[in-house]
Amino acid sequence: MQRFAGPVTAITTIEDGVPSGLMATAVCSLSAEPPSLIVCINKSASAHDVIMRQRFLGVSVIPDTLLAFADHFARAKGADRFEGALWSFQETGAPLLAGASVAFDCRISATHDGFSHTIVVAMIHDILLPNKNADRCLLWHRKGFVSLSTQPASQEE
Repeated sequence: MQRFAGPVTAITTIEDGVPSGLMATAVCSLSAEPPSLIVCINKSASAHDVIMRQRFLGVSVIPDTLLAFADHFARAKGADRFEGALWSFQETGAPLLAGASVAFDCRISATHDGFSHTIVVAMIHDILLPNKNADRCLLWHRKGFVSLSTQPASQEE
């Protein structure tokens, strides 16, 4: 699976005024109508149960310009993950990263067992484009952060 590249996202919520979150790469678009995402959350993650209780979450796609933030968020624990970055709060109350390429404010509409993960169907209530200059998202590939090239892929003949 390390060869399966995925966007680096911060999945966030808040409970009793304390933010909680995790990094996830198993996130994808589900439907345009109604607007929705699929987010797969490891059941062993400290934020898993908080997200399940709150029934809302933020999905912030990390641009490659925020590599240092991504590294900090991935390594820090608990509310310490949120230090050193600006966060905004929308309709649900979930923290959304102010410097994200794109951020989604979502409510959970369904969950499904995914073995080690919970598969979350998240209905999008708001979409933010807080960093219009962040055209490239950070990817997780081969157990590390990589940047997506804006060069077209070469076609082999």
